[in-house]
Amino acid sequence: MVYIAAWDEFAERSVQLFRADPHSSRYVMKYRHCDGKLVLKVTDNREVCFESSSTLDANKSLWIAFLLVLQDLFFIEAY
Repeated sequence: MVYIAAWDEFAERSVQLFRADPHSSRYVMKYRHCDGKLVLKVTDNREVCFESSSTLDANKSLWIAFLLVLQDLFFIEAY
Protein backbone atom coordinates (compact mmCIF):
# COMPACT_ATOMS: atom_id res chain seq x y z
CA MET A 1 0.00 0.00 0.00
CA VAL A 2 1.50 3.29 -1.13
CA TYR A 3 0.60 6.48 0.73
CA ILE A 4 0.63 9.71 -1.26
CA ALA A 5 1.96 12.64 0.77
CA ALA A 6 0.43 15.53 -1.20
CA TRP A 7 -3.33 16.12 -1.03
CA ASP A 8 -3.57 17.52 -4.58
CA GLU A 9 -1.86 14.48 -6.07
CA PHE A 10 -4.12 12.15 -4.08
CA ALA A 11 -7.25 13.97 -5.23
CA GLU A 12 -6.14 13.93 -8.86
CA ARG A 13 -5.16 10.26 -8.88
CA SER A 14 -8.30 9.16 -7.05
CA VAL A 15 -10.56 11.01 -9.49
CA GLN A 16 -8.68 9.45 -12.42
CA LEU A 17 -9.04 6.01 -10.86
CA PHE A 18 -12.75 6.54 -10.28
CA ARG A 19 -13.36 7.85 -13.81
CA ALA A 20 -11.53 4.90 -15.37
CA ASP A 21 -13.83 2.31 -13.77
CA PRO A 22 -16.63 3.74 -11.59
CA HIS A 23 -18.36 0.39 -11.06
CA SER A 24 -15.46 -1.30 -9.31
CA SER A 25 -14.00 1.76 -7.54
CA ARG A 26 -14.40 2.11 -3.79
CA TYR A 27 -13.75 4.93 -1.33
CA VAL A 28 -12.94 4.26 2.33
CA MET A 29 -12.38 6.85 5.04
CA LYS A 30 -11.07 5.70 8.42
CA TYR A 31 -10.10 7.73 11.48
CA ARG A 32 -7.59 6.10 13.82
CA HIS A 33 -8.19 7.76 17.19
CA CYS A 34 -5.21 6.06 18.85
CA ASP A 35 -2.86 7.61 16.25
CA GLY A 36 -4.91 10.74 15.57
CA LYS A 37 -4.75 10.06 11.83
CA LEU A 38 -7.27 10.14 9.04
CA VAL A 39 -6.69 7.50 6.37
CA LEU A 40 -8.39 7.80 2.98
CA LYS A 41 -8.29 5.00 0.45
CA VAL A 42 -9.61 4.94 -3.11
CA THR A 43 -9.24 1.60 -4.80
CA ASP A 44 -10.30 -0.60 -7.67
CA ASN A 45 -7.79 -3.23 -6.54
CA ARG A 46 -5.02 -0.70 -7.32
CA GLU A 47 -4.85 1.38 -4.19
CA VAL A 48 -4.33 5.12 -3.85
CA CYS A 49 -4.00 6.10 -0.17
CA PHE A 50 -3.58 9.31 1.80
CA GLU A 51 -2.80 9.61 5.51
CA SER A 52 -2.88 12.79 7.58
CA SER A 53 -3.12 14.07 11.12
CA SER A 54 -4.29 17.55 10.07
CA THR A 55 -7.87 18.73 10.59
CA LEU A 56 -7.65 20.75 7.37
CA ASP A 57 -7.14 17.53 5.45
CA ALA A 58 -10.21 16.09 7.18
CA ASN A 59 -12.26 18.92 5.69
CA LYS A 60 -10.74 18.24 2.27
CA SER A 61 -11.77 14.60 2.60
CA LEU A 62 -15.40 15.68 2.57
CA TRP A 63 -14.73 17.42 -0.74
CA ILE A 64 -13.30 14.27 -2.36
CA ALA A 65 -16.19 12.16 -1.03
CA PHE A 66 -18.72 14.62 -2.44
CA LEU A 67 -16.91 14.75 -5.78
CA LEU A 68 -16.79 10.97 -6.16
CA VAL A 69 -20.45 10.54 -5.20
CA LEU A 70 -21.50 13.32 -7.56
CA GLN A 71 -19.59 11.73 -10.45
CA ASP A 72 -21.21 8.39 -9.66
CA LEU A 73 -24.68 9.96 -9.82
CA PHE A 74 -23.94 11.56 -13.18
CA PHE A 75 -22.62 8.24 -14.47
CA ILE A 76 -25.78 6.44 -13.35
CA GLU A 77 -28.02 9.06 -14.99
CA ALA A 78 -26.15 8.60 -18.28
CA TYR A 79 -27.38 5.01 -18.46
